[in-house]
Amino acid sequence: MKRAVVVFSGGQDSTTCLVQALNQYDEVHCVTFDYGQRHREEIAVAASLAARLGAVAHKVLDVTLLNALAVSSLTRDNIPVPGYDPQASGLPSTFVPGRNILFLTLAAIYAYQVDAEAVITGVCETDFSGYPDCRDAFVKALNHAVALGMARDVRFETPLMWLNKAETWALADHWQALPLIREATLTCYNGIQGDGCGACAACHLRANGLQQYQQQPAAVMAQMKAKTGLA
Repeated sequence: MKRAVVVFSGGQDSTTCLVQALNQYDEVHCVTFDYGQRHREEIAVAASLAARLGAVAHKVLDVTLLNALAVSSLTRDNIPVPGYDPQASGLPSTFVPGRNILFLTLAAIYAYQVDAEAVITGVCETDFSGYPDCRDAFVKALNHAVALGMARDVRFETPLMWLNKAETWALADHWQALPLIREATLTCYNGIQGDGCGACAACHLRANGLQQYQQQPAAVMAQMKAKTGLA
């Protein structure tokens, strides 16, 4: 039996990964992390989506220690969430230091427990807001370290790594889940489900990608399939 663990926030990217995993694996587990995040609504959204889509299990793990250590606009109410700024440079205040290091490591431990062969995460280097822990080199390096440390060949999968947001929408559409992901997921940094606040960087990226896909669906779908190898 093929089993996978999806690092699941209930956002566009992780939900797209979950939908695909449910079509590719016999058994899919979801792990959501409670790190005292600003947009705490995502935990309830993740639980609802995991049940709705048919994940065999959904674990919510308390990692609020991360909140105490990592200063970010997503962990501190007194740091404003920045709006979209195409001229911005450097790491945005929404970067949570160590978040993916912790999440992927704990998800791998859970994968060990349930005998899953893969840990799936929706990180992406193409549209990654400059976050260093969303890069392919980082994921591969951590995967190597974790596999050595557990003496288990758990595989970190990153289905969205080389897709832009338009192609991520195409992937959702390929699995006939675009309306669900548009209406029921929570990507917004201000915690608004669906199309979100429309002002933060996450909402801009999501909306811009959807617009691009809707303008040229056939071309974007073809690009996505060429990158992923899907028929």
